[in-house]
Amino acid sequence: MTRDFTKRSAGYGDLRTRPMARVARFFLAILALILGWALVPAEAAAQSRIKDIVDIEGVRDNMLVGYGLVVGLNGTGDSLDTAVFTRESLVGMLQRMGVNASDSDLDTDNIAAVMVTATLPPFSRQGSRVDVTVSSMGDADSLLGGTLLVTPMLGADGEIYAVSQGTVAVGGFSAQGAAETVVKGVPTSGRISNGAIIEREIPFELAQLNQVKLNLRNPDFTTARRIARAIDAFVGEPTAKATDLSTVQLNIPPSYNGELVELLTDIEQLRVEPDQIARVVIDEQSGVIVMGENVGISTVAVAQGNLTVRITETPQVSQPTPFSNTGTTEVVPRTEVTVDEQEDRRLGLVPGTVELQELVNGLNSLGVGPRDMITILQAIKASGALQAEIEVM
Repeated sequence: MTRDFTKRSAGYGDLRTRPMARVARFFLAILALILGWALVPAEAAAQSRIKDIVDIEGVRDNMLVGYGLVVGLNGTGDSLDTAVFTRESLVGMLQRMGVNASDSDLDTDNIAAVMVTATLPPFSRQGSRVDVTVSSMGDADSLLGGTLLVTPMLGADGEIYAVSQGTVAVGGFSAQGAAETVVKGVPTSGRISNGAIIEREIPFELAQLNQVKLNLRNPDFTTARRIARAIDAFVGEPTAKATDLSTVQLNIPPSYNGELVELLTDIEQLRVEPDQIARVVIDEQSGVIVMGENVGISTVAVAQGNLTVRITETPQVSQPTPFSNTGTTEVVPRTEVTVDEQEDRRLGLVPGTVELQELVNGLNSLGVGPRDMITILQAIKASGALQAEIEVM
């Protein structure tokens, strides 16, 4: 009896503690998740994937360009009298078609000479299609409703890599009357979706490489070293090396032998924090000022003011009394001169080692606009107090 009672007690205890253990594990998991969120560093939000800040050597686009003719325009094409290249192209096309046309008898405004551009993506295979952009070269008013004839697309080496043809889709339009003209968008430029067929491939075998170079889009020594260290930490052995501020050389580790695509897929998801130099970008035409996060300033005093002199002429007419025989009508000048020295503008102190927000607040407290702020920043830089590079666009 004692043995049986002991077994039943043990079984009864398991039934009671098993649900409690599940609940405890559940709360422990929730607690670990909350602590994990709390321990994430604040700068993690500023981290970027490697694929977003580098370009892989050999994985690049290639520009294509071609010259062609758009036909079927409703009287909005080039004028053959002024667009000589359109006339010559039309004559040459008709001769290739077996039509002997004299250029002196040509008089049509339904055709336009255009330049056709496209971008050949990396690893594009023969027979695939790409989009093309069509832009007028002559004095055509609109390409709406036109059709691009067969146009070879040339690369930088002069070889034909694609052939384009199709109906041009134009987003803008133009309407003209006797006394008014309405133009919306750019009717002399259009696009043909999947308008070019690739006829030649660019030879490049990525999988056969023993090493790959990662090119930084924003060159920086610190960022290059961080990328190399992140890759080494992921692979578990020294694989990557920053050769300069814009290149990280990646050697294929033995664990990824013959699987370069797998390696690139894995490392491009790694996150690093890109570093940036202290820089102030200024666009003097629009008055736009962009400051980087690391822009610093030493202690400096700034004053801003303009001397304004306003001269107002309000002449008055002086006339003699009625029925007077001695007086004459005279114009008496009245001049008012106002000088504004802006004495309310005081000398402002901008303390050193301030953050970007404090620097912006200090400049705003001077009560100056963007264009005056550009001059102030350039003056601070000239004094040696601005610890940043100024780039004028």
